[in-house]
Amino acid sequence: MISKLLLVKPSSEYYEEYLSFYNEWKSSGEDMVPWVIEKDPSDFIQYVSFLYSQDSEEKINIEAFVPHSTYWLVDSQQTVLGAFNIRHRLNEKLYNCGGRIGYGIRPSQRRKGYATSLLSLTLEKTRALGLDTVLVVCDKGNMGSERTIIKNGGRFDSEFVEEDSGNIVRRFWIDLNV
Repeated sequence: MISKLLLVKPSSEYYEEYLSFYNEWKSSGEDMVPWVIEKDPSDFIQYVSFLYSQDSEEKINIEAFVPHSTYWLVDSQQTVLGAFNIRHRLNEKLYNCGGRIGYGIRPSQRRKGYATSLLSLTLEKTRALGLDTVLVVCDKGNMGSERTIIKNGGRFDSEFVEEDSGNIVRRFWIDLNV
């Protein structure tokens, strides 16, 4: 049974819990998703500042970036279970293979329904941005992520082959007005 889950904005209040989340994921050797959790949080104030540094068009200073917001999924004990990153708009790369939302659950908490809940809560936040549909992607073969997307209303659109790696990305659209 899933305890009460909340989405929280990154803050120093979650310092110890976030470091536990980060270190667990880092030691697993798995790819860290969404991309913002790959950043080293050892200077935590600087890390949290980074997460807020590109959350609006006015703050974007790298042409390849789009505005994005990050939230953490916590349970009633304030344990950081997962994270998501919403891209406020799509550029060509995100349209092809990155999507509007990146999300992930810490390795020890997978297969407990948290990803489905996280994506559902994320879609509520995305709806608040005024969007009607969102593109969500996963690597081909990532059946857990694909099931999570489909459970949240994802409709398969197409596959995209990344030129640099040959990785196949499966693209799904979710209608937010359902």
